[in-house]
Amino acid sequence: MNDAVRIVDVNGKPMSSGFPSRARASGAPPLITIPGGTQFAYEASNIASQEMGNWQPWIRSPDSEINPFRDRMVARTRDQVRNDGWSTGGVTRILDNVVGTHLRLSAAPDYRALKARFRGAFDATWAMEFQRAAEALWRGYSESLGRWNDVERALTTGQQFRLAMRHKLIDGEGLALAYWMPERVGRGAANYATCIRLIDPDRLSNPYQGPDTKNMRGGIEIDEETGERVAAHIRRAQQNDWYLSVEANQWERVPFEDDDGFTRIIHDFDRDRAGQHRGISAFSPILSHARMLARYYGLELQQASLAAALGTYVKSPYDPALVQEALGADDAAAQELNVYQKMRADWSDERPAYFNGVKVPTLAPGEDIVSVASPHPHSGFSDFAHEMLGLYSAATGLSREQITQDWSRTNYSSARAALMESWKTLMRRRGEFTANFATPVYALWLREAMENGELPLPAGAPSFLDAPTDYSRCRWLGPARGWIDPVKEPAGSVLRMEAGLATLESEGAEQGVDWEEVADQRQIEQKAYEDRGLPPPKWASIQGAGDFFKDDSESKAQTP
Repeated sequence: MNDAVRIVDVNGKPMSSGFPSRARASGAPPLITIPGGTQFAYEASNIASQEMGNWQPWIRSPDSEINPFRDRMVARTRDQVRNDGWSTGGVTRILDNVVGTHLRLSAAPDYRALKARFRGAFDATWAMEFQRAAEALWRGYSESLGRWNDVERALTTGQQFRLAMRHKLIDGEGLALAYWMPERVGRGAANYATCIRLIDPDRLSNPYQGPDTKNMRGGIEIDEETGERVAAHIRRAQQNDWYLSVEANQWERVPFEDDDGFTRIIHDFDRDRAGQHRGISAFSPILSHARMLARYYGLELQQASLAAALGTYVKSPYDPALVQEALGADDAAAQELNVYQKMRADWSDERPAYFNGVKVPTLAPGEDIVSVASPHPHSGFSDFAHEMLGLYSAATGLSREQITQDWSRTNYSSARAALMESWKTLMRRRGEFTANFATPVYALWLREAMENGELPLPAGAPSFLDAPTDYSRCRWLGPARGWIDPVKEPAGSVLRMEAGLATLESEGAEQGVDWEEVADQRQIEQKAYEDRGLPPPKWASIQGAGDFFKDDSESKAQTP
């Protein structure tokens, strides 16, 4: 039996498949018909229907889809975010939840992996000592008053993280260069030579704006055999800065790593496909709809303002037909019309009336005022706009309430469900950003701190370069998730810890606090109560809130 399939169009005429077929040598194959009158098993493959016939996208590589049009998409997205309140609010909400004012380091060296590989005295006690020392030194570096962590000495590390995340949301990627500046050590209490400089992703491009090639993709130089990123080509100035026209036409080749393993390029973007080398904005899929919605808001506001400004007008007793009739009559009728028109003008000039600076129409005999009824804003405007904002919600992962800051349509259950779903997306964004940007910055600093001998290490411990991943393992604490009900949800947190489903560390991280600092502070407060001879409150009991609820229930049961 012949396995080939003869493809026909809607009129039954043969269509070429584009591939050689054994059928051409052995005769025409049988026609495969699909129930329902079409030869396409999947409607998505239909090329004859009204809906699908003109929909013919190309199959291209991600670089071919993004890189040639990247500047245009970014320019449009920036303009939208600058001028549209909803877009600006969406970016702000994501930044406030993912980064906040800063991301807090929680060092967690992998002592188990270090012990398994190097057989040293690596244990939980050492990891705790290492964590405390690393976090204290990192705070001094990242929050330096002199901003020595920044090449430009403008931002703290937390502020750099926030700006890099903003670039990622709007431009599609965050980009930074690492510098080694030993001349800064000792100046202004600066203790480290490692510095970070944020770079606008626009400056990452092919030299002389050339097209992509086999080993050059959107400014990223790659290895032709493995696809490994080798170097980045950075324009020395923005392309449209006329006062830096010379530098704007010069590119610097920066390797991703120096020969000694020092990371030079930190490039973070969301990869949607394999083989992708540049990122796109989170707003790109909804940019056209967002722009139309912004225009709709503007048109509604203009129409409402126009209707308010032109709400009344003066109606003359002479309509156009009467005027035409008078002009076609004898001279006496025309003269009468002229006299009346002059009388109207004189009447208006001699009797101007104003109220609070607004001129009030003064009517001549025979005239009256007619009001204009306006249908703006439309009665369904609010519901339509609320529905359209679902586009922002779907694309950004935020709920409508977070975007609009309007919670009037939400009850407790729906608000909690919406926030829980959006929190998953926000935590995914935070996890990807910290893995691709924040942790590499920490690793750069940690290498220098360890080479300076500032961190506790057991005898025979390997150098940083021998185990960079194990030493740099960490978590980042961001803004708190918060509680909708500050009574029910903390009680649930206590129950999870009592059941062994959570720890104080995990619950504290969800609320953006360090559990050790909480424990230390509680110890200080308990001692303060004891020093003053005061009984500690029940919440300060070391047995925890579980015993507190239990004691309350027992006391109530014993009450007669």
